[in-house]
Amino acid sequence: MELDNQVDQQKVFQTLNTKKVWLPLLFGIGVVVYLLSTDPDLQSGQLHLIGQGNWLYILAAIATVGFRDLIYIYRLRILTHHTLSWLSCLYIIILWEFSSAVTPSAVGGTLIAVFLFLKEGVSFGKALAYVMVTAIFDNLFFILMAPLGFYHAYNYLPGAMAQWETGINMAFWISYLLITLYTLIMAFALFVKPTFFKWTLVKLTHMKLFSRWKEGAVKQGDDMIIASQALQGEKWSYWVQIGIVTMLVWTARYGILNLLIAAYVPVSWIDHLMIFGKHIMMWVTMLISPTPGSSGTAEFFFKQLYGGLLGQYTLITAIAWRMITYYLYLIVGVIVLPRWLKGGHLKK
Repeated sequence: MELDNQVDQQKVFQTLNTKKVWLPLLFGIGVVVYLLSTDPDLQSGQLHLIGQGNWLYILAAIATVGFRDLIYIYRLRILTHHTLSWLSCLYIIILWEFSSAVTPSAVGGTLIAVFLFLKEGVSFGKALAYVMVTAIFDNLFFILMAPLGFYHAYNYLPGAMAQWETGINMAFWISYLLITLYTLIMAFALFVKPTFFKWTLVKLTHMKLFSRWKEGAVKQGDDMIIASQALQGEKWSYWVQIGIVTMLVWTARYGILNLLIAAYVPVSWIDHLMIFGKHIMMWVTMLISPTPGSSGTAEFFFKQLYGGLLGQYTLITAIAWRMITYYLYLIVGVIVLPRWLKGGHLKK
């Protein structure tokens, strides 16, 4: 089933646009320039310190980026029962990451991801189901690991962060509860009672306050039923594999920063847990950031959270981290997108 609404396709191509890379690039560069000009602890001359890092750790961080993407691809292979080729999965991952990099995190990339699956020959119901399953399992990892990570981060916040503690604590737990609630609702709707989910949405939109969203609620309910039907009959081993691979994906995703920090300063096992916890805290702020791909926001909060540990290496570590986990996908996306468009994927 194709995306039968031309407006939907217009929204997709507004995001999958190589011109979109300039805004996040300008945001990121702007914040780095701001930090250099206003913070006496950060100087542009520190950029030469990048050569003082342990290159084994730096190369390991770069290799982990590749490993993470390989696991992402393998997860898509498992999700689709190996019906998609490795190349198709590679295109989906790269363009999915690209779309996330050029849009605010709060906007989400569900429409883009479904579109990518559709154009690789996956039916609408299965495409929607795969995207929802991915989101649910990703959120489950966060729900399970966030309290542990936050505990270690909170107990090792430097004194300079004292004025941030209450705000970060509140933001973290509000976000955590909202993500947990959203995940439980989506899991219930997808795996247990999709018809009841639709009935609830329709009933809510009968209220005057929500009546303007009635048409969208009906469509959302129908989509959920279609997605749920696409997943019927899956064996428990299918879900176990997805769960294990999801843990590997996110462990690798967070581990990249641990390796980069370890390249410049001595890091104990307790420090690694603290770095992990602070990363979760930073991820929460990135989720609510209004900028594309949290550009600027991530660089700013990186200094706040890791400056005490990294000292003079804060700036170069932040730049290296964003280069290989964010700006890399802007560059690769610009290269891959035209090839993907010319490859006949839009002629189906």
